[in-house]
Amino acid sequence: MPSKAGAQHFLEVFSDPERVARYADGPRRFVPGLADLHRMTGILLAERAPRDARVLVLGAGGGLELKALAEAHPEWSFVGVDPSAEMLGLAAHTLGPLALGPLGARVELVQGYIEDAPAGPFDAATCLLTLHFLASDERRRTASEIRRRLKPGAPFVAAHGSFPQGQDERALWLSRYAAFAITSGVDADQANAARTAVDTSVSMLSPEQDEAILREAGFADAALFFAAFTWRGWIAHA
Repeated sequence: MPSKAGAQHFLEVFSDPERVARYADGPRRFVPGLADLHRMTGILLAERAPRDARVLVLGAGGGLELKALAEAHPEWSFVGVDPSAEMLGLAAHTLGPLALGPLGARVELVQGYIEDAPAGPFDAATCLLTLHFLASDERRRTASEIRRRLKPGAPFVAAHGSFPQGQDERALWLSRYAAFAITSGVDADQANAARTAVDTSVSMLSPEQDEAILREAGFADAALFFAAFTWRGWIAHA
């Protein structure tokens, strides 16, 4: 999570060593096509980013996208930011032996929020599975702070929970969220508990609202590239 506002429940979860230890497999079971999302993110960033790009990764705890992007683009360097020391520790573990080799010099991990990120300017940025933890005003502020740290024209990929929020629609999509997790091997009680947590503790918005926030933050060309059940992803440029 990139900001101090909101989502305290999930910050506590991401600071629990036992839960953090079980984190790595969770996103793959809750997010359809996660590996493909990481690969598409790299492709989209590479359209504009130079060969030796410096990339800001906000919400980097866990390290899944850091590892995917670093392996696919060996000339890129990264600054990964996350408020949870435990999740950053998991990121270092996820990078594994790579962190002891050339990758160790290419990845800087920063504990904190967007305001703790270096000023840049960066050649590209990502914020994956993160912005849905923020209320709309804080989401807009965070996206604006990301844009402020990018070079003109630099690409930004955001992907997070985003689905129709009408009363009947919301319940249906949340049930699909849980059903997908169950068919991916998540225990039914755990999947339904996650559904309840999302329903009560996460500021989910509709895709139209999310895209509007990106545009209001200065990403005038935000365009949808990823849609999978309750998840959406956008590519935009500073």
